[in-house]
Amino acid sequence: MQIVLLSGSISSGKTTLSSELRRQFGLDVLKTKEIIKSIARRRLGRELESERRAMQLFGEKLDRETSGKWVCDALVKLLRHSDKRVVVDAVRIRQQIRHIRQSYGYAVVHIHLKAPDPILAARYKKRKGTGVRELKSYAAVERDPTEGRVGELEAAADVVIDTAQCTSADVLVRAATHLGLYSRDYSRVVDLLVGGQYGSEGKGHVASYLAREYPVLVRVGGPNAGHKVFVAPEPYTHHQLPSGTLRNSSATLVLAPGCVLDVKKLLQEIADCRVSRERLVIDPQAMIINENDVQSESALVKNIGSTGQGVGWASSRRITGRGSGVDLAKDIPDLRPFIREAWVVLEAAYRDGQRVLVEGTQGAGLSLFHGSYPYVTSRDTSVAGCLSEAGIAPSRVRKVVMVSRTQPIRVESPKGSTSGPMGKEIGWEMVSGRSKIPVNKLKTAERTSTTNRQRRVAEFSWELLRRASALNGPTDIALTFVDYLHPQNEKARRFEQLHPDTINFIEEVQRVAGAPVSLISTRFGFRSIIDRRGW
Repeated sequence: MQIVLLSGSISSGKTTLSSELRRQFGLDVLKTKEIIKSIARRRLGRELESERRAMQLFGEKLDRETSGKWVCDALVKLLRHSDKRVVVDAVRIRQQIRHIRQSYGYAVVHIHLKAPDPILAARYKKRKGTGVRELKSYAAVERDPTEGRVGELEAAADVVIDTAQCTSADVLVRAATHLGLYSRDYSRVVDLLVGGQYGSEGKGHVASYLAREYPVLVRVGGPNAGHKVFVAPEPYTHHQLPSGTLRNSSATLVLAPGCVLDVKKLLQEIADCRVSRERLVIDPQAMIINENDVQSESALVKNIGSTGQGVGWASSRRITGRGSGVDLAKDIPDLRPFIREAWVVLEAAYRDGQRVLVEGTQGAGLSLFHGSYPYVTSRDTSVAGCLSEAGIAPSRVRKVVMVSRTQPIRVESPKGSTSGPMGKEIGWEMVSGRSKIPVNKLKTAERTSTTNRQRRVAEFSWELLRRASALNGPTDIALTFVDYLHPQNEKARRFEQLHPDTINFIEEVQRVAGAPVSLISTRFGFRSIIDRRGW
């Protein structure tokens, strides 16, 4: 329990602060103005006149009758039905504070707001929408004996903030820090999932499996990455929402400020997954794709095998279009119910010790900076890039899980072009020969989630594994598609049930990557992941 008492002269910023504490941190607000109205209604059998002077006089009458205890009595009633933090807006005399401190002790934090009289007078002239008919001037308000002595409460306060020197956002940050509403240290509660190859490594399947352990799921990137998850009766492909959306129905879902969004597809996905406005957080600064972005990428589809979803064009517009012609998530009416600042939600998670899973998209070989340019995507797909897009400090990171498949893939491109190199390329017939999976079944399964194109396939690249490991510094490797190595692996439920050659392969992966293979996917389905984690 925590009880926040606000004091300060009229127009010092108490109502603004209490409203923001309620909006951003969920505190209950007990308004003494409403208590006065309620008591007056019971006593007089009618509504008290909504006029500043009448409210002052009735409050002073209650102070005389109860020695200021009436505020504490109202607080006691509220706390019978709530276990939240409560902010009292506002206390006006020492006796009110004394009664509350005597009842609740160290749970009470008193914040006093102040500002020079000329600034308070100027603010008072601009007051609107208070629900009370105001007096003619700030000087008239100050002639009330109680109001005139509110400044004396500064001496007894735990925190004093001069609101003339701060914006309202500054006042909130200072108050919230004193109240412990932000985390007080940089605890390592964030785990990241990234791709180690060219995308389509099975990140969605792994993320869905891990998601049940995380109260907060964060997605970065854009709709050019489709993450397929196993759910009954049919698999589902997430293009915008985190892959654990369906697996962990209680998790908070966060679309980071670095996300690029296709509004129509996102709204469809929200509807498909029945995601409520309370559950989903879309950062106001996420970028919006328009129709021209998609049309402008047609040449990239032909030349380098781009998915053509408009992500790259929208990302470039975000840079070149500063000042005009750029829509962010906050500008889209259909998204407004979900708009909240991601960093505020993440700060609350850190403060409460909640674990956060950040789901990267695509893979190390497609990184704009570290991949085989120009056959790359429009963003940095590394751990550093994902953290930047999510707005998460590196010191928050606990685990980095890099997903790699036993046979990397890239999409096929139109004749006369290529989607880029990928080491020693082979055919699906060779994979079929090793795995005993019919080649037609492989070709059907190995089509891209976003554009439904056939994939090319290659032998495992040890050089890429080492380079991706150097780039991402994984603490763990998730190895997928081990059923492609040997038919025995598909039925394995434990590590020792894998084929000996596969076990040898995994041991070498660990040596080259410098990290343990902690998760092994034997197929796409229920109970298909061998979990060897020690965390």
